Amino acid sequence: MNGVLERTLAILELLSERAAGVELATVAEQLAIPKSAAHRLLADLIRCGYVRQPREQGVYLLTTKLVSIGLSYLSQTGIVDIAQPMLDRLAEHSGELVRLAVVDGDRLTWVARAQGARQGLRYDPDMGSVARLSCSSSGLAWLMTLPDDEALAKVAQQGLGDRQHYGPGAPTNLQEVLASLQEARQQGFSITEETFTAGLNAMAAPVRLAGQSALGTISIAGPSSRLTRERMQALGPELVAVAQQMAAASAASPSLGGTRGKSALPAIYT
Repeated sequence: MNGVLERTLAILELLSERAAGVELATVAEQLAIPKSAAHRLLADLIRCGYVRQPREQGVYLLTTKLVSIGLSYLSQTGIVDIAQPMLDRLAEHSGELVRLAVVDGDRLTWVARAQGARQGLRYDPDMGSVARLSCSSSGLAWLMTLPDDEALAKVAQQGLGDRQHYGPGAPTNLQEVLASLQEARQQGFSITEETFTAGLNAMAAPVRLAGQSALGTISIAGPSSRLTRERMQALGPELVAVAQQMAAASAASPSLGGTRGKSALPAIYT
């Protein structure tokens, strides 16, 4: 990692994954950058308003400037205006968390959500995270629209989500991922049981136009004690119907409709 721009972006991505902040030595070690070079880049990011360093902690943290840029872009594309009413209805119907993810090059980025749970256990992660393709329902819903070789290549490029950091049901090899894709294609939506997070089940359907790969995905996620496989099977037709409605409306947003063959959304990050 030699280029200044490449190093700078790598630092921003690392900080985006560490809400508690990262020390200089850790930045240098994780990204294989000399400590002096990492310090200069962090100083530039602080000067430009993208990073801050609370003196009492000594760690570096992201500011909200990147978030502001991402939200400003989303507001201009109209994607949230189009998606939110559909997400709200599905969340009310399911009583669980519903999220929209958009295909962004070789990754999937969650950009909008609606919370249907009003009491009891709630699963409500931050927006902007990247889906682990091998063990998230959203990732499988995207991959099910691709040829097997292309889907498995994307999984191999990103890497499998090991069970130490993901759920106890996370696949341990590409054959298990392929079996999940085949099941998803047969029923029209993906189902995961404690693969992304322990105690969490999820399901997702691709947002796509006929004969094309997915533009994005819509997912429903909730505690495994409540969102059982039987419950997910029952919600399947409604989830698929909403995904189809989203696809039909996608032409109104350049982030979903007008960018086939290109990155659907600049990197902002179930």
